[in-house]
Amino acid sequence: MMPEKAGIGGNFVLDECIIEALPKEVSRVVKADSYGTSAWNRTARITTELGDRTERNFFVKLHEGERGRAMVLGEYEAELAIYETMPELVPEPYVWGQCKAASPPVFFIIKDFCDMSFHLPEPIQFCAKIAKLHEISRSPTGKFGFHVPTVQGYVEQTVGWDSSWASFFSKLIAGLVQHDLEANGSWKEYEDAFEKTQKHVIPRLLGALESEGRTLIPKLIHGNLKEENCGTSLETGDIQIYDACSYYAHSEMDVAMWRSERVRFRSKTYTRQYLRNVGISEPADEFDDRIRLYSIKHTINHSVHNKGSYFREKAFEDMLFLIDKYAPKENNAERPIEGQS
Repeated sequence: MMPEKAGIGGNFVLDECIIEALPKEVSRVVKADSYGTSAWNRTARITTELGDRTERNFFVKLHEGERGRAMVLGEYEAELAIYETMPELVPEPYVWGQCKAASPPVFFIIKDFCDMSFHLPEPIQFCAKIAKLHEISRSPTGKFGFHVPTVQGYVEQTVGWDSSWASFFSKLIAGLVQHDLEANGSWKEYEDAFEKTQKHVIPRLLGALESEGRTLIPKLIHGNLKEENCGTSLETGDIQIYDACSYYAHSEMDVAMWRSERVRFRSKTYTRQYLRNVGISEPADEFDDRIRLYSIKHTINHSVHNKGSYFREKAFEDMLFLIDKYAPKENNAERPIEGQS
């Protein structure tokens, strides 16, 4: 059944394709209002009436251009994977598509609407739910990666399937470093440090997870688990996550962002609570170094999105710390000043 289009109220104009893409039980679109703010998109709450006269709200997000297509597709597939694994954790994603008349092209995603509080989530419930997602999820291929590229911020991630976590992570972060060089220019010492990180640190530190008889099972992660992407339902009190850029990974990757200075989850309360649910991967005494390595990925992502030297410097310092600890000593060098050869 096609929803009625006449007399739609609110301050947000809905494209015909969005109206047609709403679930078939919608009989009438009552109104659409702008909802929330974002640097990359436009969002709205759509109020509808179902065939039995009950009201139901949906959430729509729109992105422009071919980059927008990748963002919408990646978010839809990531959140669908989470929903199919643990439906109580994420608003149901219904459909994605392209608006009818727009230049540049505009792409949309429609989800269930959840009215939320955006305060930091209560740690016990939040960490238990994230731990459960990691515990029960399984990669459909048995490999690390995802079936479509996912996008963190506006950067498309390198997430092709790989049977080796060390190899997968090396390619993931290499793709991000390339985006950083394109956005912020060349810096020889930084590039040299990354080369040593790829050659020595990643194989040693991540290779240990799958050595001496240990097996690492790929788990579905959110991929960008910061406070802006979490909320608490005002109706049920349940934790909800959204804006996912998922892939199947070592589960500790999801808590690495909590080491970042830009994330309020930096409180060790969240990491400790998460680990109470899942424990630490072996070798346990290298956990802090793994988290430092994983967090470099997020720091470089900040560098791409926020031009300037601070985030590059932080990523560089973390790479040098790990190089000093895990690379052969003859490959190490004293820390240079940015811009000097």
